[in-house]
Amino acid sequence: MSPAVVTALALVAYFLGYRFYSKWLAQKIYRLDAELVTPAHEQEDGIDFVPTRPQVLFGHHFASIAGLAPMLGPAVAVFWGWLPALLWVVGGAILIGCVHDFSAMVLSVRHRGESIGALCESILGPVAKALFLLLILFGVSLAMGVFVFVISLLFTWGDDFQPQALHLSKTSFPEVVLPSAGLMLLALGCGWLLYVKRKPLAPVTSIGFLLLLGLIGLGYAFPTMGFSREQWPSGTSWVYILLTYAWLASVLPVWLLLQARDFLNSLLLVLGLILMYTGFFVMGPSFDAPAFNPNPVGAPPLLPFVFITIACGAASGFHSLVASGTTARQLDRETHARPIGYGAMIAESLLALIAVLACTSTLGSKGAWAELYVNWAAVQGLGEKLGVFIRGAASFLQELGIAPELAITMIAMVVVSFALTTLDSATRLLRFNLEEIGQAISRVPALAWLGRPLTNRYVATTLACLCIAFFAFYKIDGKPAGLTLWTLFGGTNQLIAGLALLTATVYLRSLGRRTLPLAIPAVFMIGITLFVLVSKVLQFHKEGQWLLLGLASALVLIGVGVGITAVVALTKPVSATPDKDSGILKT
Repeated sequence: MSPAVVTALALVAYFLGYRFYSKWLAQKIYRLDAELVTPAHEQEDGIDFVPTRPQVLFGHHFASIAGLAPMLGPAVAVFWGWLPALLWVVGGAILIGCVHDFSAMVLSVRHRGESIGALCESILGPVAKALFLLLILFGVSLAMGVFVFVISLLFTWGDDFQPQALHLSKTSFPEVVLPSAGLMLLALGCGWLLYVKRKPLAPVTSIGFLLLLGLIGLGYAFPTMGFSREQWPSGTSWVYILLTYAWLASVLPVWLLLQARDFLNSLLLVLGLILMYTGFFVMGPSFDAPAFNPNPVGAPPLLPFVFITIACGAASGFHSLVASGTTARQLDRETHARPIGYGAMIAESLLALIAVLACTSTLGSKGAWAELYVNWAAVQGLGEKLGVFIRGAASFLQELGIAPELAITMIAMVVVSFALTTLDSATRLLRFNLEEIGQAISRVPALAWLGRPLTNRYVATTLACLCIAFFAFYKIDGKPAGLTLWTLFGGTNQLIAGLALLTATVYLRSLGRRTLPLAIPAVFMIGITLFVLVSKVLQFHKEGQWLLLGLASALVLIGVGVGITAVVALTKPVSATPDKDSGILKT
């Protein structure tokens, strides 16, 4: 079967999933109410709780969840063949990932905009909350540490970067530094015009988006901005620069930078997806990769590791943090949760699908693909595999008559801009998480002195950036941890997803509604994740990686602990009086 036919079937599946399944969930399971007063209105503070236009909020949510992961994961997972990766990306998104994101958003809106970690206390109890907050702290810090490391690789002037031949780059794309920095200033200007001067959305964002495209053109024309190789910042310098940006983005009001930046980014990605898919169908390529490659050299088993390697793009626990931590606090109407929660996840899955296609059908021959994916060790470099996606996706744009150098610049800008958006949103989420930990500690009189500083957003953000920095610089045997940390992140991420689905299952049971649409995915996600994490525990013990052994063991214990509290909650009689219409528990 040709890639074009397979992709057409996938697009039909996405349409049917949104048209029918999400509608059924919204109307029959959660019974969304357009008249419900959302936390954005009830707790409006101008910083985190801000009623937002649905199209702008869609852009913020979409850009926040669509970071590096939906491109990195598939670029690695196609080692097992294009079919397992494609089936998990499409089927996993429709039946699990979209349901997970949508559910987390609805639960948060109905509980004063609480994060998924805090929701555990309302639904599962204080022990589950404490475990979940620790899991979130570890998982997000690890993921953003990997993101910061990979972005620093893309920004660095490496040996493969030639300013006069941008299309030859494999891991270095400094030409996107100028448009990335310019986008920050554009976002600040758009945020000020929209919320201070109350200018109309359409003209402000249209002009902003045109200026963004102009900045990409400037990056293409002046890739090094006149700096020499010696003057260009090193990878370590870029890590510090990125962490500084993340700190600033976390403490600024959400309307000033994040909303406008994310909306402009979403327009860029939508344009990029349209161009990539159009070029793909024009190209009409054949698959270079085999449909199944069940036992590649040195790789772990296809099942269940493919479900861990591809997280974002199919099902991702990180999304529940964005849905409940930032998006739910900006939702103008509860009914907007369906297009934003379920719909944005479909959009991210489309990005993961094009990543699968770019890494399996653009290398020119089966021999070229086999040479690139020769063994598991060859897949270790995340930067190199991200470069495979950038070059492959750029080849789709070239089919539309776009010059190779400009096509590379455009795709690299899409990759970097969404990685940065996820970084700043995730840092804010870590700040929320640490603030909640601080509030919990402050309730203990003897420890109040320790908890109070964490409730300060500047202190919490600083600690969040330190946690990210640890994993950005973490090395194994003197080398960047790379895929080892990525696999551990995948396990953590999927464990958060499974536990979030389990929390929603308990919530629905308390309302006397159907639970199977969430219970089945919850058991599936938790089961495969614990299996993978236990196998990693054994691997780290054998290799003598004691820090990673301790972290993986702690993840297993946290997952089991939250799972036990959920099972106990499911077996108890309902102690709360649910409002059958709104779905808000009145305890």
